[in-house]
Amino acid sequence: MKVAVTDNEKLRLTLEGVLVGIISGIFVSMFRWSIAHSLKFYQGLYVAARNNSLLVLSLLGLMIIIGLFVGYLVKKEPNISGSGIPQVEAQLGGEMHLNWWSILWKKFVGGILCIGPGLFLGREGPSIQLGSAVGQGIGDLTHDNKGVNQRVLIASGAAAGLSAAFSAPIAGAMFVLEEVYHNFSPMVWITSLASAVSANLVALYVFGLQPVLQVPYQYSLPVKYYWHLVILGIVLGLMGRLYQICTLSMPAVFAKTRLPRYIHGIIPLILIVPLGMMYTQFIGGGNEVIVNLDKFKGGLLFLMGLLLLRFVFSMISYGSGLPGGIFLPILNLGAIIGAIYAVFMNQLGLLPIYFESNLIIFAMAGYFACIGKAPFTAIILVTEMVGSLKHLMPLAVLSLVAYIVVDMLNGAPIYEALKERLNLNSDYLNRVSKFNDRLEVPIYEGSSIDGKYIRDIPFPKDILVIAVYRGERQLIPRGDTMIKAGDRIVFMVNAGQRAKISQKLQDLIQGMH
Repeated sequence: MKVAVTDNEKLRLTLEGVLVGIISGIFVSMFRWSIAHSLKFYQGLYVAARNNSLLVLSLLGLMIIIGLFVGYLVKKEPNISGSGIPQVEAQLGGEMHLNWWSILWKKFVGGILCIGPGLFLGREGPSIQLGSAVGQGIGDLTHDNKGVNQRVLIASGAAAGLSAAFSAPIAGAMFVLEEVYHNFSPMVWITSLASAVSANLVALYVFGLQPVLQVPYQYSLPVKYYWHLVILGIVLGLMGRLYQICTLSMPAVFAKTRLPRYIHGIIPLILIVPLGMMYTQFIGGGNEVIVNLDKFKGGLLFLMGLLLLRFVFSMISYGSGLPGGIFLPILNLGAIIGAIYAVFMNQLGLLPIYFESNLIIFAMAGYFACIGKAPFTAIILVTEMVGSLKHLMPLAVLSLVAYIVVDMLNGAPIYEALKERLNLNSDYLNRVSKFNDRLEVPIYEGSSIDGKYIRDIPFPKDILVIAVYRGERQLIPRGDTMIKAGDRIVFMVNAGQRAKISQKLQDLIQGMH
């Protein structure tokens, strides 16, 4: 009888995941469509403003108004600032509660107003937060607003958001597991996949079947050139660590302006007017830049200048705290680094230039893999975005090398590092401390409690082991139940202490001898 109830709950959550995916797909597709058309409109204005000083002044005035209005939205709802992914991580960790309706409309409006004029911000972080807000809203409306079920719907909404933003459903589900949820729970996996596929169907209906980043290439990279992947991986790792350091230091740089934090966005919005007039085709999140990168005939110096422009203004755009992500700008910078490497090696006579497109594709994955420290997501995302399975091996090699370099330089996952800087609302933790919550912890191969009996494991006080899952089978936990690698242990914990207990359990599982 218990199995039937469990199966019914899984089916209900999966169907709710489909609903979350459809609604998230609609919201994110509108968001994506609005940004793309806004950018084209503004690019036309920037070109026209080159010979019209009155239009320049009008654009500057408009940007100040947008900056003040979005600043007002950020002041009222600080959690729409930035990409939104750190906030979603904190929410899923039980460290924060978000007002889903406030997030949904303010992030939607603020994101379009900021990304549309051409700031070097991505749509994917906001899309993930929009999706998670939809998931939370569906949880409230279906009364799944307590504990694990609502977190599953929030996670599935995040997967749907990324899926619709990039037309990449598998990467959307993988991102939630690898980067956001940090847990390969079958319930989360299936619900997230159902949500991501549903959202992608909506996005495909709106935008068509063409891959988001259709980078054409002539030949697959021969194995004799794989040594380039190691060198390029080291370069990407070093540049990735630099990106992490600069991104995390930007709030301190903006603080020197003495302006209130919520109106820092006026600075990049004013700067985008002259940048848009001078470099019209190179502004925005970077989608068009990536697709046309191998068509630009400017040579090595041109590419290095483009890298400097995109790197510096990406920092200014994101560091201001405006609603916008770093996902697409990271892919863009990786693509440019790949192009620079290919041109440089070609000039040395070490690599034919027709492999430039290949290295552009590989470097996108490598750069995101090391900055986000999510290599599986990077590999799958780029594979889905370029619409080809032929690159899996070089993508894996390059991503692994870049990841190892950042790891050796003590780089933390960028979204995890950004989450640590959030002002987590302690009043929420106090409010929910009277409730109990479920916490599921996977036991990995090599864990220090693998092969130990439950009675011999010094679990933290005030928690209760309520279930052990071994594959699809549920075991009733007793003192003589042996824990094995691959198990999932479910605890009952105090909701207000969830994040703290989760960290203690992780330390225990990894550190016990």
